[in-house]
Amino acid sequence: MIVGAQWGDEGKGKVVDLLAERGDAVIRFQGGNNAGHTIVRGDEVFKFHLIPSGILYPGKPCVVGNGVVVDPRVLTDEIDGLRRRGVDLSGLRISANAHLIMPYHLLLDQAGEAKLGKREIGTTKRGIGPCYADKASRLGIRLQDVLDEKILKQKITAAMEPKRQTLREYEKHPALDLHTMTEDYLAFGHRLETYIADTPPIAWKALEEGKLVVFEGAQGTLLDIDHGTYPFVTSSNPVAGSACVGAGVGPSSIDEVWGISKAYCTRVGAGPFPTELHDDMGARIQKAGGEFGTTTGRPRRCGWLDLVALRYAVKVNGLTGIVITKLDVLRGVETLRVATRYTGPDGALFDDFPYHQSVLHRARGDLVDLPGWTDDITGARRIDDLPEAARDYLAFVEEQLGVPVVMVSVGPDRDQMIWTEAAERVRPAAA
Repeated sequence: MIVGAQWGDEGKGKVVDLLAERGDAVIRFQGGNNAGHTIVRGDEVFKFHLIPSGILYPGKPCVVGNGVVVDPRVLTDEIDGLRRRGVDLSGLRISANAHLIMPYHLLLDQAGEAKLGKREIGTTKRGIGPCYADKASRLGIRLQDVLDEKILKQKITAAMEPKRQTLREYEKHPALDLHTMTEDYLAFGHRLETYIADTPPIAWKALEEGKLVVFEGAQGTLLDIDHGTYPFVTSSNPVAGSACVGAGVGPSSIDEVWGISKAYCTRVGAGPFPTELHDDMGARIQKAGGEFGTTTGRPRRCGWLDLVALRYAVKVNGLTGIVITKLDVLRGVETLRVATRYTGPDGALFDDFPYHQSVLHRARGDLVDLPGWTDDITGARRIDDLPEAARDYLAFVEEQLGVPVVMVSVGPDRDQMIWTEAAERVRPAAA
């Protein structure tokens, strides 16, 4: 299971891509097209928003699970784009129970953020939250509904009724016309029908046969709606436990849970960020790391590595390993700083992640200094290839978290990854 251990954007797609080489199925289990994974294959760059990263392996089962919310326009565009590039989509399957983002969800999301003004959450305004809200209110439209015109029309009418007052300013919006909406989504159903399936049995069969199934998460632990920095969170559960719900498997099926973390810290949108840098160093990391969102293009806020938050992620997810990405970005920084605890607004020290927002929103990282390195590490393929300071940095992280570092990324290409001894049990033969 692959989950984000920070505020998302940690490099999960690359890790999933590498594991999928040996894996027998890849299953995306939550989120929507508010996420984005970038895969670099030689001179080619692939940007995924809904389809699992493992799709680049011909014929391999790649599942969009029931826990994902799907914008059919985005999905069909993504399918068309991959098909034009010659990608084999025969392994793609989408859960019939996945909920659909409707035009009114997009309008509700945009209107909601606009009304918040300066207090806006910083959503991607892609309708994700309103779609999950309808799911919880039992007013959702599922993918299977677009295969039956009568059911689809009835469900759209029922879903629209309680929203009429909120959507009053959009009542003449062409996208909200019942006939147009029904026809558009029936057309999507026709295009997607070959991919729609009862997806949990795909995972059950593979697991029963002892195959390697990779569960792909989106966003990150600190964006979890229950365990993240609420209300500056996403609308789903990116933590490990959500994989069971979003893919339809039991927790006893999971052997490994790997959290992905950058060698520093970033977040997009509003919300607390105890180690954020507002100086030249923050700008330097942003530029060196190319810290702009895959889905939105928004610049990411940057800061030092936050081990308080990472220890929290270890516990919440039950992590068995940690993957450190973008270690190469820190090259040339003479002194690296890492937060091992927080200082609260009244001067109190916190070794553990504070639960109370009044503390967390005003907390600052209590930083320790570690030596940096100047060597180019992009060619390293073993831990021993790294300079001593880089090895010490990773060892410090392991010691603080109590879980092993299983992989280390030293560049954007898929071969710029170090597999440690702790990852040998799932390492592809060619790696």
